[in-house]
Amino acid sequence: MLVLLPPSEGKAASGRGAPLKPESLSLPGLAAAREAALAELVDLCTGDEDKAREVLGLSEGLRGEVAKNAELRTAGARPAGEIYTGVLYDALDLASLDAAAKRRAAASLLVFSGLWGAVRVTDRIPSYRLSMGVRLPGLGALGGHWRAPMAQVLPEAAGNGLVLDLRSAAYAAAWKPKGEVAARTATVRVLHAPTRKVVSHFNKATKGRIVRSLLTAGAAPEDPAGLVEALRDLRYEVEATATAPARAGAAWALDVLVDEVH
Repeated sequence: MLVLLPPSEGKAASGRGAPLKPESLSLPGLAAAREAALAELVDLCTGDEDKAREVLGLSEGLRGEVAKNAELRTAGARPAGEIYTGVLYDALDLASLDAAAKRRAAASLLVFSGLWGAVRVTDRIPSYRLSMGVRLPGLGALGGHWRAPMAQVLPEAAGNGLVLDLRSAAYAAAWKPKGEVAARTATVRVLHAPTRKVVSHFNKATKGRIVRSLLTAGAAPEDPAGLVEALRDLRYEVEATATAPARAGAAWALDVLVDEVH
């Protein structure tokens, strides 16, 4: 099972660890695209601060993020699972998993990023600020920058099992599973059962809990149908409108229904 996660907008501080070693990151096929994005971001943030804030879409209150980006090559690095924070990651709570579940997380979780493309939760990275919707000078839209290298690297990373795609739309644009990989890919929408409405905060928290439940239980569904069964065994209410995707080569779309919004 490969689980595709969005990053968090907010991130923990880098800390005092050793600086980034780009060659140590997973998915080495993304190395050239990572270096290009890193070089453009550092160059942008060591120049005109106001221009950098405008390009990055940062408010006056987030001015400090520009200086942080300017020091990415020398800043301390920590495991990505410690850097990413926010609603989904709070619910996932990687730090409190037992040893077996942590090993499963290291093997199965892949966090998408405007700067790194995609990283494992064990990859050591510095804290940064760069959303996938940004257009960097010299690179253009980051979604487009990542599309070709992702298409080369991600099918192999997906292996032969289930791909659980929990990314937001901006990050999904960087790689869209195709062909037989799409046929074993499932996306999840979280709905408030009484109203059948999506609530953003609730959606993220529930997705974090779903991933935690699968890791803790040691569930390893091999395809979307197996995911439906696994989630139901874990007492999630799941709706699948069909036993197969709506069209050949399309990902499965599942609805998880929950009663409480918190």
